[in-house]
Amino acid sequence: MNTPADSSLGREVAYPTRYDPSLLFPIPRLPSRESIGIDPAALPFVGLDRWHAYEIGWLDAQGKPCVATATLHVPSDSPNLVESKSLKLYLNSLNSTRFNSPAAVRECIATDLSARAGAPVSVEFGLPPVLDDAAEHSIDGLDVSIDDYGPPNASHLRTRPGEAVEETLASALLKSNCPVTGQPDWANVTLRYRGAPIDVEGLLRYLVSYRDHAEFHEQCVERIFHDVSRCCQPQWLVVEARYTRRGGLDINPWRATPGAPAPVARRDARQ
Repeated sequence: MNTPADSSLGREVAYPTRYDPSLLFPIPRLPSRESIGIDPAALPFVGLDRWHAYEIGWLDAQGKPCVATATLHVPSDSPNLVESKSLKLYLNSLNSTRFNSPAAVRECIATDLSARAGAPVSVEFGLPPVLDDAAEHSIDGLDVSIDDYGPPNASHLRTRPGEAVEETLASALLKSNCPVTGQPDWANVTLRYRGAPIDVEGLLRYLVSYRDHAEFHEQCVERIFHDVSRCCQPQWLVVEARYTRRGGLDINPWRATPGAPAPVARRDARQ
């Protein structure tokens, strides 16, 4: 079984000079989900890992360089996630490869990613628009004392008395760390839900408790979904984290209660 320690993370790796799909490194989702307490046989959510790729290049049939941006969608029910550095190296392996058309490039990327993820991955050229509307829902301005920076502490999560509400809560203070290199990962996280009002001070303390935590982006989002669902018991819940770019890539995982409205594809100003 592939583990993060087996990947190219934290190692000096020469940039590829030719197309090489074997560079893509899949990591099974199962161990992390079992450690969180998620039943892999009955996932409590649907969702996608939406990647934004800013640095895609190839050669056309005549050898002329071409460039593009792309949006990649990896389904959350795929057996594997794709490690980010390996994706970066793979995309760079296309730089000196000739393709007859942009459609052939998209098909190549989709085919290779689908094989590693274990489920169909879609690829579209272009990026979603920048829609930085999280500020109107932000809880970051709360005057609250915080001294808990990890591990993630779900005991902070609670609801307040009151009738069910439908609201959006957002924070730009989510930070975790790469489980291999220790490098920081920064994200805007948005929660939309219907249910008893969530105590926002407790939610902010909970999100900040990821600050010293080491886990992949996708796993952090699943942990947040699981903890909020368990502790606050909303009727439905959508959690999306939009991580800042690294190496020409950013990742935006979202998980939602089946039947809940999916988040609109967008980018933040920090992306």
